[in-house]
Parts: sequence; structure tokens; C-alpha cells
Amino acid sequence: MLDNPSIQHDTAVFSSYKLFLGLSRTPHALLDMSTPALGALLWLGDFPPIKIILLGLMTVMAGYTAVYALNDVIDYQVDREKVLRDGFPETEYDLDAVWIRHPIAHGLLSFKQGIFWTTGWMMVALTGAFLLRPVCVLIFLAGCGLEIAYCLLLKITCLRAFVSGGVKASGAVAAVFAVDPNPSLLFILVMFLWLFCWEIGGQNIPNDWSDVEQDRHLMAKTIPVRLGPQRSIEMILIFLTLTLVFHVGLFYITRTFFTFYYVLASLAAGLFLFMVPALRLNTTKARAQAIALFNRSSYYPLTLLVLTVVKIITR
Repeated sequence: MLDNPSIQHDTAVFSSYKLFLGLSRTPHALLDMSTPALGALLWLGDFPPIKIILLGLMTVMAGYTAVYALNDVIDYQVDREKVLRDGFPETEYDLDAVWIRHPIAHGLLSFKQGIFWTTGWMMVALTGAFLLRPVCVLIFLAGCGLEIAYCLLLKITCLRAFVSGGVKASGAVAAVFAVDPNPSLLFILVMFLWLFCWEIGGQNIPNDWSDVEQDRHLMAKTIPVRLGPQRSIEMILIFLTLTLVFHVGLFYITRTFFTFYYVLASLAAGLFLFMVPALRLNTTKARAQAIALFNRSSYYPLTLLVLTVVKIITR
């Protein structure tokens, strides 16, 4: 039985696998798997060997499953405090809450189960990363370390948002090294900044915006809490504009030749998936629009991956 009567989820409704998938925010994790694949294809301009593709998919799936679960494990006490205070806001339109949000904090999974799940997937990810290229192990461990730091900085500084940018970009960096031991450092830098800006403007700040009231009660140091709605939306627009700028920069340093129509389609995807909802958020300042921005921008890497695959196949 749940500790807070405001939580509408009944444990009988959820089989164990859905609880664990909810712990790892699997719908969002599956979308994020597009990011490493996209980074590798943008650099190579072609498909890697099938062995690398299969091993890479397994490793990426395990990595994102582990890191999202790690977030909930580290944040267990904070999430528990939110549940005991007044539950979570309505999340039926939140991509991170397709099944259930924070099942450990709700008492649907034990803390030990969360540790077991997270550690198991970490071992799979580390094994796959080593088989791909040992440097990928170091990048994955760095990403996990940044994720832990991000969680621990919740009540210390709003600059933790920049740490999240490093976490999100690390997967693509590892993927590029997995397919090429000596990639262009300029390409790595521009790709890192591109994903870094997208994460902050299209993911982190909008997601924190949706939890602003609870974070304020917890005295959390998020950008929406510290800076307020107007300055937060200004930061969102700045970082999303930079996302498009760095995106264009990739066209000049990748090995792939991009046609005018590909460039146009990929930029249009960015405008539709995050600039339009960001402008709506600027107008309304409503929580629902922040969730809409977060959800729609989550499809950005997948959309670009599809465009890139089509471009490679039809070249």
C-alpha cells in the first residue's frame, strides 16, 4: 500500500518489469539511444560493421538504463520527501512518467531492488564498452560520476544544469570513439557543445520548470527556482539557438556530405521540435508548455537519426 493517498497507482496494476522500466524511464531512455547512434553516423558518414552495431546497441541500452536508474537511486531521499509532502504533480503527459515516476520513492520497489537493477545494467554497459573500445569505459564512468554529482548538487547550486549537459553528451562522444579510435577533436568538441546546449535548453530547464513548486518547497537550487520564469525562458531560448548554431557547424566538419535538402529538413526539425514550443512557453509561462517542450525536444535526436539513415541509404 502506498504511503501517500494522493498517489493513484495501485501496485497490483504494475507487474515487476513495468516498475523497473519506470525506474529507468525506459521510453525516454529508448529515445536517448538515438543520440550515440546519431553521433557515430554523423562522424563516419556510413554504417559501422554489423558486429559494432549490435554490440553498440546492447551497450547503449544498458548504459542509459543504468544511468536513469542511478538518478532515482541517488535521489531516493529527495523524491521520498516529495511523495510524503504532497505527491507529484499530474504527470500523465510527461514522457518520464509513462508507467510510473520514481517507483522506489513511492514504495513500489525497494531501495535494494533499485541498487541491484542499477548495478546489473552497469556491469553490462561496462562489459560492452570495454569490448567496443576501452576508452569508452572511461567515458561511461565519467558520465556516471557526473550523474551522481548532478543529483548531489540539487540543494547547492543551479549550475548543476551544466553537469546534466555533460552527462547527455557523453554517450555520443563514447559512440564516436567506439567506431573510430582517432576522431577529429574539433568534431568531438562541436558535437559535445551541440548536445550540451540541447540538453540544457530543451530538457533540463523545462523538466525542472514542471517541478518548480515542489523544488521551491525543498529549497532546491534549480534554474527555474533561482532565476524565475522570465530569465529561465531567456536561457532556454539562448541555449536552443546555440543548439541550431552548433548543429550547422557539424555540417562543415563531418566526413559526411550533406545535401541542401538534408540540411533544410534537419533545421526544420529543430525549429518544430523545440523552438516552436519554446516560443509558446515564452508566451504562456505555463507548466503544461514546459512539459510539452521537454517531450517534443526529446524526439530531436531520433528525428535526426532517421534523416541521417535515409541520407546514407539513398546516397
